[in-house]
Amino acid sequence: MTAFLTLPAAHRLTLANLKAPGWLLGKPESLAPLDLSIEDGIITQGSGQVVDMKGAIAFPAFADMHTHLDKGHIWPRSPNPDGTFMGALQTVAGDRAARWRAEDVRARADFALRCAFAHGTAAIRTHLDSIPPQDDISWPVFRELREDWADRIALQAACLVAVDNVDADGAFAKTAATVAASGGVLGCVTYPVPDLRERLRAFFALAERHGLHADFHVDETLDPASATLRVIAETAKETGFAGRIAVGHCCSLSAQPEAEALATLDLVAKAGIDVVSLPLCNLYLQDRHAGRTPRMRGVTLVHEMKARGINVSFASDNTRDPFYAYGDLDMIEVMREATRIAHLDHSDPDWSRAFTANPAKAMGLPAPSFTPGAPADLVIVRARSWTELFARPQSDRIVIRAGRAVDAPLPDYAELDHLMEAS
Repeated sequence: MTAFLTLPAAHRLTLANLKAPGWLLGKPESLAPLDLSIEDGIITQGSGQVVDMKGAIAFPAFADMHTHLDKGHIWPRSPNPDGTFMGALQTVAGDRAARWRAEDVRARADFALRCAFAHGTAAIRTHLDSIPPQDDISWPVFRELREDWADRIALQAACLVAVDNVDADGAFAKTAATVAASGGVLGCVTYPVPDLRERLRAFFALAERHGLHADFHVDETLDPASATLRVIAETAKETGFAGRIAVGHCCSLSAQPEAEALATLDLVAKAGIDVVSLPLCNLYLQDRHAGRTPRMRGVTLVHEMKARGINVSFASDNTRDPFYAYGDLDMIEVMREATRIAHLDHSDPDWSRAFTANPAKAMGLPAPSFTPGAPADLVIVRARSWTELFARPQSDRIVIRAGRAVDAPLPDYAELDHLMEAS
């Protein structure tokens, strides 16, 4: 990407006449004026060589807390046949069995990380399909990637298995040990099963034993009877689980009676659970029927969550795979589309927290800051207002890491052509 302005390579630099979200500066305005000085990769006081930024908006580097790097970019060889959730499940299962060797997973994941870095993301959590024998393939690749990317992206991983594969002393116990040895997060997909509460107790017990945080895929359906979020919150309180708990999707809340959904959110708030909404993927999959216009879009109740003090984030989810045919791990795209889809405009002025500070909190990372002493990791867009920001893709943004504008072009899809022959 070509930046809209070339910054001088000065030892000390002052970016004058910026704007930034007011919450980041402790100010009530939606966007507040800012002059930002940088020296040796750190935000500092005083002034250096002055560059007039002409009202451009600055954000902290983004945190993308729910992605699937192991699935990414398989669409050309394994497209979803009908765009449905079941079509995605079956297609990914076939591709995984046939193709997910270490070299394949690593090449696609590294490609995705280069996209995210070029777009201005500094932290990513990926879910890794971890049903044996895939766990023995993907987790070593993750550990290598985390080391390779340590100075550019803080990389986390959560295991991904279906809840009916969760047990206390079987294959899932081995997976939990692998996750712990890798410094990961314990995860699973929940949906209604007869012994859900027992399996969640086993899950939390394993997480406690290994000192792991938890991250669930929850109720990714428009079936109002799918209410596993409530059971997670109740079981977390019942067991006294001490780690952080993140839940993603929670689509069925939008289809449940209002009183039932809000009562569940009250439990979620009391349990201190973090929620991440994935509107792009949910729009793609939910309520899809051939020849019929979708009526319901599966967006979870983010406004009601925020009103209860629940830590709400938005994230990319899947990219160019059977669960979502598009996407590029671009958090500005996610912010733009989430604003439109979830009506974040005409609402609280601090929703940009949900793409920066909130996911950082859920991931256990330092809060982003523009105060002196903070790392100079930021993204600057040409836009001078929210309407200018969301009207265009901001493909000419400036990404600054450790105080320097990075020259990181987006990788060419052709790099993956050798992996895309149909199986």
